Formats: sequence, C-alpha cells, structure tokens
Amino acid sequence: MTLHLVDGEPGAPWQRPLHGALDELVVDSELLAGNPLGDPTRRPLYVYRSPGLARGEAGGVPAVYVIQGYTGQLDMWKGRSAFEPTVIERVDAMFAAGDCPDAAIVFVDAWTSLGGSQFINSTSTGRYMDYICDEVVPFVDSRYPTLAGREHRGIAGKSSGGYGAMVLAMLRPDVWGALASHAGDALFECCYVHEFAETVRTLRDRFDGSLARFRTELAQADHFDFDRFGSIISTYAYAAAYTPDPDRPGEALLPFELDTGRLIPQLWERWLSWDPVRMAAVHGDALRSMRRIYLDAGRSDEWFLDLGAQAFANELDKLGAQYTLELFPGKHGGISYRYPGAIRELVRALATPA
Repeated sequence: MTLHLVDGEPGAPWQRPLHGALDELVVDSELLAGNPLGDPTRRPLYVYRSPGLARGEAGGVPAVYVIQGYTGQLDMWKGRSAFEPTVIERVDAMFAAGDCPDAAIVFVDAWTSLGGSQFINSTSTGRYMDYICDEVVPFVDSRYPTLAGREHRGIAGKSSGGYGAMVLAMLRPDVWGALASHAGDALFECCYVHEFAETVRTLRDRFDGSLARFRTELAQADHFDFDRFGSIISTYAYAAAYTPDPDRPGEALLPFELDTGRLIPQLWERWLSWDPVRMAAVHGDALRSMRRIYLDAGRSDEWFLDLGAQAFANELDKLGAQYTLELFPGKHGGISYRYPGAIRELVRALATPA
C-alpha cells in the first residue's frame, strides 16, 4: 500500500470550501495607541464576503459586524468543535442556502490582556468603542461595496459581545441601525453579583485575599486554569470597563469589599449605569430607530442571561421599540449554531430601502 500526496484541500470535516470568501486582514489602530494595558494596536480583522459579493456580482450591500464574548480573540472564529462546522463555515452555509441577501460580515477583535474590553471606552483598557465605530467601520466602507449608512449596518454578538451590541447601538445610533444579542450581559444584579462572592472566596482561599499575589501567580502560571483564575480576572476585567480607577490608568475599582463581597454602593451604582436594562430608558430614541432588534438566550443560562434578555425586552416594550425575543432550551455555551439565523435577520432588515 502506498500513501499518495494529492493537491487541494482535505475537505469536510477538516476544511469545508467556502462558497463566499474570507479576507483575513491586519490593521493598525491610532485610537488604541498608548492604551493603559499596553495591548497591541495591530489587530486582525476578518471580512467575509457572501457568494455574490465574492464573485463581484453584488454591490451596495449591507454589513453586519460580529463581536466576541469575554476572552474572545479573532482567530477563535476558525476553531472547530467536535462534529460541527466553524462559525465562518456556518455563516457561509447560510448565505449559500440562498435565502439571505448578499452582505459583508465583519469580525472585529477587541481583546485585551484582561480578557476583554466590553467594547466600550475606558481609561483603564482603551478606546474600544471608538476603535470599532470610528476606525473599523470607515475602513471597511472605504474598501468594500457596503452601503455606508447606519440604516444598512448592524452589530451582533454573544455574551460580552451581545452586551457590546446592545450598548453600542444605544450609544452610537449614528453608526448602527440594527442589533442582535445572544445572551448579552444584562440585569447586572442577576448576572454578576454571584460572581463577586466566588471571586472573594477564591482570593481568600487561594491567594490570601491579595490581588497582588493573584497577579503574580497568574503571570508565572504555565497554563490558564479557569477554575483558579477565571472568576477573578473576569470580574476585574468588567470593573476595568465599568469602574476604572481614575487615579491609576490600567487599574480597576472593584464594587465590593474584598474580604466579604459586600457591595460598595457608590461603585455598584456606577456598574448599574452601564447595565443595558437601566440604559434603555435613556436611549429610547436610539432603540426605537433600530430596523431590527433580535434577542435570544438559553433558558438554563448559567449567568441568568435569559432573565437579562427578558428584562431588556420589557424595557423595549415600555419604549415602544420593536424586537423579537426567543428563549430556547440551552445553556450559555454551545449556541454558535444560532448566530447565522440572527445575522440573516439583520441582513434582511438592513438590505431593504430605508
């Protein structure tokens, strides 16, 4: 028996040829220069072109920007779970099925060395909202045949990415005309507070109650043990976004006492001011102007983000903003199969004349 070298790709399940095309770009940001964490200004940027766009047959197409959950970095979109296509392959298959108008799907990286930015501007992480809205969007519009108007541009994400989709749509309705949130961070008293207690216990039992010791051991670790480090670094990353320390760029103010977990009211109120459920009433005009709002979450979400999605939907009802909400059997993970459907909903709304 002889093993033969052959030309071409291996095919499924290792690599599914795309009907469209994925452009893997590298960009350098001026707005992220000098960020307090010293994180890279050079970033990957993926632009998926649907089949008609890739063939040069489509122009004047809508764009949907997709952002990641906490700890996400862009190359993870190409990661494969057992027996499943990648997210890129799922999106490609959705367009190839022919029931979605052509579009550009832009995958944006907003990773930080704390694991994430929550996609907002912070003096302790950097200007990530401005990076997406004022650098990435004009860059894409200048190089692709996208319709350069907010009524033809949407943003979607899961978990922290779903949070970013809700918040960026509210804060920058000049840029975004539709949003999709899969289990986005919302209703902070349900999704975050139980993590505070876990953070305090872990600090007490494994790091003598010391953030300095935690950082030292994390820096020296030969692998990232999420059970050991996860709750602390994620809580700290959220604090760096919501309550940055004004006197120490790059540092955060935690909204609870480190020995008990008891909330510190003035800091917790600052967190709550960033809760999409609380923000909605202040940004009613922006939310009513959205051409599509798509919300979903698993009914057994470990961070109770099904309750957050329902609470956000209740605020939309009060505002008279149109939306759809689907609560489905499932948890927080393993829901990437839902992303293409949400993207399709946004593209269909954004492709129609304003």
